[in-house]
Amino acid sequence: MRTTAADKNLRKLEELEQREGGLSGLTQFCRQMLALQDEAKSRFVVSIARFEPSVVSGCLSAGLPLVSFEDLSPGWVQAESLFPQVIDLLAREYPDFSGEVEGLKSIISNKPLLSAVARAWYEGSPLPDMANSVDSGVLASVIGTVFKPFLSAYAEALLPLVNQEAWRRRYCPICGSKPDFAFLETEVGARWLCCLRCDAQWLFQRLECPYCGNQKHASLAYLTDDKGLYRLYLCEECRSYVKAIDLRLAGPDTSLFVERIITMDIDSQAQQAGYKRGCDEPKSWDK
Repeated sequence: MRTTAADKNLRKLEELEQREGGLSGLTQFCRQMLALQDEAKSRFVVSIARFEPSVVSGCLSAGLPLVSFEDLSPGWVQAESLFPQVIDLLAREYPDFSGEVEGLKSIISNKPLLSAVARAWYEGSPLPDMANSVDSGVLASVIGTVFKPFLSAYAEALLPLVNQEAWRRRYCPICGSKPDFAFLETEVGARWLCCLRCDAQWLFQRLECPYCGNQKHASLAYLTDDKGLYRLYLCEECRSYVKAIDLRLAGPDTSLFVERIITMDIDSQAQQAGYKRGCDEPKSWDK
């Protein structure tokens, strides 16, 4: 029987629900979304033939992410079928989303427009004018949800080729996106960033903002909960934050996917204090 990361995430959500209760609606939604993504991922064949050592080394040395938009083309058939399923699921679970449904369906029914929108999302360029009928944040969220299984498949295949000590940049070495979460690893507490789009993980400096590059000690800080399990890294230069978990204090079977969800109250507290998620900025990567 095939065991996937999605299986682990669902199991951890169910354990949390049984232990604390009150998460049944969220658990059901995540279960359905993860099932859709996992099915698409299972039918996606990652082609890494072009990623020879010299190509990988050249890209990473130049600060370029490994996966281009063209690398996603083998997944277009699955993506086109996944778009309406994701839209319908979101519309069922979130009534406020229903106002965007018609605009989204209009975009996905126009294949040239959909391709142009997806490329703009991936490369961090302005969206085509014809896509302006849909809220840009909603559109980015839907596209990101659809392409996540394909990007995560590339991350799993290509991360072993990345020299973590040599990379240490503010964007993902696989797809070029920004981090939306972080963790301190179990051995020496080194800080690793987690990609918003493909879930790749990469080593990063403890004393640097992962969004603006600020390294001034006086304008960088972090807050912790009473147990020290969670951290909220803050940058006063760009007023961004990133959440983190200390795996030295967490259980051995911790799911970073689940931790993103159960720490949503930390997001709320940070935003009420005037900080923003740095990963919500539109540009995907920048040297």
